[in-house]
Amino acid sequence: MRDFHRPGRSTVRSLNAMAATSHPAATLTAVDVLRAGGNAVDAAVAAAAVLGVVEPHSTGIGGDCFALFAPHGTTDIISINGSGWAPAAAAAEWYLDNGFTGIPLFSPHAVTVPGAVDAWSRLLANHGTMGFDEVLQPAIDYAEHGYVVHGRVAQAWAANVEKLARDPTSASVFLPGGKPLAEGDVHRQEMLAETMKIIVRDGRDGFYTGTVAEDIVTYLNSLGAMHTLEDFAAHESEYTTPIKGRYRGLDVYQAPPNNPGVTALLMLHIIEGFDLAELDPLGVGRFHLEAEAARLAYNVRETDVGDPAFVDVPLDRLLSTEFAAELRAETDPARAMDLKSIRPPTAPDTVYLCVVDSDRNAISFINSLSYAFGTGLLTPNTGVMLQNRGSGFRVELGHPNCIAPRKRPLHTIMPGMLAERERVLMPYGVMGGQFQPTGHTHLLTNILDYGMDVQAAIDCPRAFHFGDKYLLEHGIGEDVERGLQALGHETERVAMPHGGAQAIWIDWDRGTLAGGSEPRKDGCALGY
Repeated sequence: MRDFHRPGRSTVRSLNAMAATSHPAATLTAVDVLRAGGNAVDAAVAAAAVLGVVEPHSTGIGGDCFALFAPHGTTDIISINGSGWAPAAAAAEWYLDNGFTGIPLFSPHAVTVPGAVDAWSRLLANHGTMGFDEVLQPAIDYAEHGYVVHGRVAQAWAANVEKLARDPTSASVFLPGGKPLAEGDVHRQEMLAETMKIIVRDGRDGFYTGTVAEDIVTYLNSLGAMHTLEDFAAHESEYTTPIKGRYRGLDVYQAPPNNPGVTALLMLHIIEGFDLAELDPLGVGRFHLEAEAARLAYNVRETDVGDPAFVDVPLDRLLSTEFAAELRAETDPARAMDLKSIRPPTAPDTVYLCVVDSDRNAISFINSLSYAFGTGLLTPNTGVMLQNRGSGFRVELGHPNCIAPRKRPLHTIMPGMLAERERVLMPYGVMGGQFQPTGHTHLLTNILDYGMDVQAAIDCPRAFHFGDKYLLEHGIGEDVERGLQALGHETERVAMPHGGAQAIWIDWDRGTLAGGSEPRKDGCALGY
């Protein structure tokens, strides 16, 4: 139970339905859709569209998404892959011949075909009750008539002035008078509003064919990229079979590759061999084991995981208890492993949200531009901020994540679902680029090993072993930092906190919902 003497927020509880997002406007939109008769899918798409306006650095229609949907809270879970592919002309040999050692973060070559709008369209058509005409209207209103900039958004805006200033259209929209908008300012995106109206009128084709696609392709080609209108017209999101792991007797569902959910499941399988509950949740031992599991699982991901349409990902082996035991045997509670450091190529921003409706349909939904403001490239006539998810590719022949024509990059964004037997207990997610598998593991172990409720589990201080540094949030004590250093970890205090989470716990026995939302962001959970 929360200590009410201390600052913080209570777990939100409701009887009928609930939404949790990283921005109050998006959470309110989701609740409005639910109260108007929409279901969890309708509410999630509406909230994601609003986030693309009010959190312009994190997400938008120029980005990608993944979702897990549990009809009526059953474990007949549906997974959709809304990530985009590289252009048909994007052969690794071309990049190597032209001196590329990687895909530059803020170049047109980093733009993969945005997958979000197609995935939204398919989810609404197959599992929603509303169309784009209803679910996009709140986002259109915010873009056309204005929204108030919140604190966490303003902080990211100010940190990306140099990127936004490189692109004339981005500068005109996001740096009026040459300056970023500040907390409390009102901002509008009229071009984006008109583009969303086209999507309302013409559906997914309004984005992937016609004037919108032409504007995107023409602009990217003018900057040297290889995209074609056919790359856009041919793009389709994919329904996939979720992958599943076990932790403390419960089932954990993730999206399959090219999603990185396998990394979180591997981390959980490694950690399950330790009695975590005997360790202080904010102590040296717990953070040490979490770091070691992350180092092992992330290295496996970088050497074994890519787009399964192009590489054979050995999921049966990676998810086996035997493989987890092999990796666990490499760890030592008394010292950090001497392990080769692999630094993955991207560490982007994103938004995560979840919704549970009165019929207990539950959706775990994540949408992203990759890095803050993506490439920083804003289409000149349609106002679409273009992601830089292609920067996650390698330019290494033979690597499972090497760029190739119409290949999807290894992603960072990952929705999660926790279930017991035939019923979902919790849609959850932790946004924050490469941190996400560690964030998922930290959140679930907070709940399942330490008995925290969803809000306390989200609030709990975080650490992330990335590359060769152990990056600690300020909430972790100096004595713990010294203890980690004594075990051989090279630590560093992070300027910005790790990620952001949302979660909704379904109490089937009492018929209630309990939601938590990230205090490191601007958002909230609301229910009725």
